[in-house]
Amino acid sequence: MTERGMIFNGEMVRAILDGRKTQTRRPVNPSTANLLDLQGQYPHKKYNISCPFGAVGDRIWVRETWAEAGASAPDLKLYRANYPAHVPTHYENVPPAEDVRWTPSIHMPRWASRILLEITVVRVEQLNDISEEDARSEGISGSSTRDLKEAYAALWLSIYGSDSWRANPWVWVIEFKRIEGDGHATD
Repeated sequence: MTERGMIFNGEMVRAILDGRKTQTRRPVNPSTANLLDLQGQYPHKKYNISCPFGAVGDRIWVRETWAEAGASAPDLKLYRANYPAHVPTHYENVPPAEDVRWTPSIHMPRWASRILLEITVVRVEQLNDISEEDARSEGISGSSTRDLKEAYAALWLSIYGSDSWRANPWVWVIEFKRIEGDGHATD
């Protein structure tokens, strides 16, 4: 079993914490995508390409925007996604979010992570093939199929840029479950 860090934005961290997000999609490297046929298979089984984000049974520790509380509370970690709601009530003088010196998610060390995920399924598909149920499993909420897929498309565009949805790239679909009590930072 391998552990890897993966960046999630605040909205997606909240969806994981709420139990609404159990999938993530990440672009397949273009050089790998060129080896796929239209069904997402490797023609003639010539290639043995593994998902760079992990295999079934591997774990992902969530990298999110965070901060250390400081000398007055050395063991307390702050997480922007649900700050200040996650701060225990016995802490006094909790500063407003704009006064906290946040560390970007890319710089989060493993010891500061509070969320651990276990990969349950890995597959490859084209981005626009996302189903209503998969959009919901991505943490998107809405009342109709069109709303869910459109909301997911808007999220994808906000992360990967203006032409990224229309390009319909191959993506790694990673399904996961949250592991409780991983022994690291707590929320």
